[in-house]
Amino acid sequence: MILLALAVVCSAHPGRLASQTGVTNGQWPHYGGDQGSTRYSTLDQIDATNVGTLEVAWRWKTENLGPRPEYRYQATPLMVDGVLYTAAGGARRAVAAIDAGTGETLWTYRWDDGARGRSAPRRNSGRGVAYWSDGDGDRRVVFITPGYFLIALDATSGRPVSTFGNNGVVDLKKGLDTEVDSVETVIGASSPPMIVGDVAVVGAALAIGLRPPSRRNVPGHVRGYDVRTGERKWVFHTIPQPGEFGHETWLDSSWAYTGNAAVWAPMAADPELGYVYLPTEAATSDFSGGHRAGDNLFSTTLVCLNATTGERVWHFQLVHHDIWDFDIPAAPILLDVNVAGRPVKAVAQVTKQSFTYVFDRVTGEPIWPIEERPVPPSDVPGEWTSPTQPFPTKPAPFDHQAFTEDLLIDFTPEVRAEAAEIARRYRWGTIFTPGSLEDATDGTQGTLRMPATTGGANWEGGAVDIETGTLYVASVSAPSLIALEHDPERSDLDYILAGSGRINGPQRLPLIKPPYGRITAIDLNTGDHRWMIPNGGTPRRIANHPALAGVDLSPTGHPSRAVMLVTKTLLFAGEGFGADPVLHAIDKATGEGIADIELPAAATGLPMTYTHEGRQYVVVPVGAFRHPAELVALTLP
Repeated sequence: MILLALAVVCSAHPGRLASQTGVTNGQWPHYGGDQGSTRYSTLDQIDATNVGTLEVAWRWKTENLGPRPEYRYQATPLMVDGVLYTAAGGARRAVAAIDAGTGETLWTYRWDDGARGRSAPRRNSGRGVAYWSDGDGDRRVVFITPGYFLIALDATSGRPVSTFGNNGVVDLKKGLDTEVDSVETVIGASSPPMIVGDVAVVGAALAIGLRPPSRRNVPGHVRGYDVRTGERKWVFHTIPQPGEFGHETWLDSSWAYTGNAAVWAPMAADPELGYVYLPTEAATSDFSGGHRAGDNLFSTTLVCLNATTGERVWHFQLVHHDIWDFDIPAAPILLDVNVAGRPVKAVAQVTKQSFTYVFDRVTGEPIWPIEERPVPPSDVPGEWTSPTQPFPTKPAPFDHQAFTEDLLIDFTPEVRAEAAEIARRYRWGTIFTPGSLEDATDGTQGTLRMPATTGGANWEGGAVDIETGTLYVASVSAPSLIALEHDPERSDLDYILAGSGRINGPQRLPLIKPPYGRITAIDLNTGDHRWMIPNGGTPRRIANHPALAGVDLSPTGHPSRAVMLVTKTLLFAGEGFGADPVLHAIDKATGEGIADIELPAAATGLPMTYTHEGRQYVVVPVGAFRHPAELVALTLP
C-alpha cells in the first residue's frame, strides 16, 4: 500500500506563502534560528578564505549559576538587538542576558522549583528560551523550568512580567486535563516553547521509559497559552479522549491510563500559515506495548496544528504502536524545495530510525510515496504489533537499518572472530524487529538492532541550506540490545527492558565497523544523497587500543552526533559531547574540510551566529567531564 495523501481537517491556506529564507537580519531570535528550525543564516563575513583565522572573542562561564556545575550543556542562545538570552545552571535552569559584543552578563533570573524540582524528569538547563515582542516595546523572554512552570520575563530587566499568569508564572501542572500531583508527578520540559503570533505552544518531557514502574502515566497533551496574559487558549490531546479523532486506535480502554505521547523535542512553526508542527514521542512504555493494543495515535506522529485554535490540520504517524523507542527526537525543518519542476512548501522530519520523512507542510501529502510494508511480529507473550510500518521511498536512509554479519568489526581477524562470537548470543534484526526475551526459547538473549534506541538521529537533528535545499543530518552508527524481562517487583508492566540496551564489542571496542558518527548531505529537491563524511577523526580509545597496534585506521568518526550550523558560505560542525574540542568548517557542496577551529572543550549544544557592530560571531556551547559548561564566541581578528 502506498500512502499518497492524508485526511485534512482544515482547508489548505488560500494565500501565497512567503519563501523560507532562514535568518536574514543578522540576529538569531529562535532556538533553530528561524521558526522553521532551518539553522541557516545568510551571513557571509566569515567564509572559506578567512574561517581558519577565527579567534575567541569572549567566553561566558556557567558553573556558578546552579547548585553544581553542568557539563553536558545543550542550550543554544538567542540573539536579539545586541543581547543574547540563554538558560544555564543545570537543575536551576537560570536565565541570563549577555552582551553580544563583550560577553558581559547583563542580568540573571533564578527560579526555585522547591520540592517540585526534585521530581523533575529533566534536571538540566534544557535547550534554551523563547523570545516574543509586540513590536511596540513589550519584549519578553519565555521559558519553562525543570519543575514545569512557564515564566515570562521582561527582556530588558529580567524581572517577571506581572500581567502574565500569577506575577509572571503559570503552573503547567494545572490545565493538563488530567489529575496530577503538584509535587510528585514526574513531568517537566527540556525544550523551549514555540511562540507563534501571540501563542506560546508548550510540550512536555516525562521520565525515560526503559523500565517504567507502571503502565499508568501522565499523558503529554500539548497546550497553547496567550503569551500576553498566560491564559490557556487550547489543549490538544495527544492521547485522544472519547469522541475525538484517533480514539479508536487505543483498544481495550488503554487510552484511560496510558501516558507519554508528549512533545519533548523542539517544535517548528510556519507563521504565514499559522501552523505549528509537533514531533511526538512514544506512549508508555518504550519497549513493551501489550497493555496498549492498537496503533496508538498520536504517539510517534508528526502533527500539524492551527496554532491559534489547537485544531488538527493533518498528521502522519511515523511508527504504529511504537515498541522500539523511536520517538521523534528533533525539530521538524521547514524549507521550500523544487521537486520535478514543482515548487513545494516542505517539512522534513529526521528520525531515530535514520529515515527522513518529507511532506507538503500545507496539506500533509508525502513528497515521495511512503509505503506500508510488512514487518516481523513479536513472539513476546501478550504483545500487540502492527502488521505494517511506513517506509519512505525517498530519501534513502542516512544510516544503517539492520544488524548484519557484514557490519561486524574487522580491523583484525582476531577482533572479527571475537565480535562474531558475541553476536551469536542474540537474534539479529532490522529497524522494526521487536525486542525479544532475554531467556527466549530459542536460546538467544535478546535482539540486536540497528540503529540504536538513541538513533540514528537524535535531538541534534539537522540543518538545511535554504538556497540549495540540502539537508545536513548528524547520526550515530551503533546497535542496541533489546532484551526484555518480567520483573513484577519493579513494574506492573508485563515486560521491561533488561539491562541498559547497550552492547559492547570485543575488548570493549565497538561491535561494528566504522564510521561510528557521520554527517550526511541530502538534496531535498531530488531525495538523493550528495555526500557522507565521518564525524571527526578516530577516538583515542580506538586509535590507541593494544589489539589494533600497527593497524592503519582511517578516520572512524566519533560515536557522537555533530552539532551543526549552516551559513551562506559554510557548514559548521562540532563533534558533540565526549568528542574532540574542535569546530569544523566544511565545504557545503563537497563535504571537504576547510578549517578546524580549536575550542576550550567539546561542542555540546547547537551553535548559532549573528552580527554585532559590523562583526559576525559564531557562538558554541561547550563542556566536558571536569570542564564546566560555557559559551564560546568566535570572530575574525
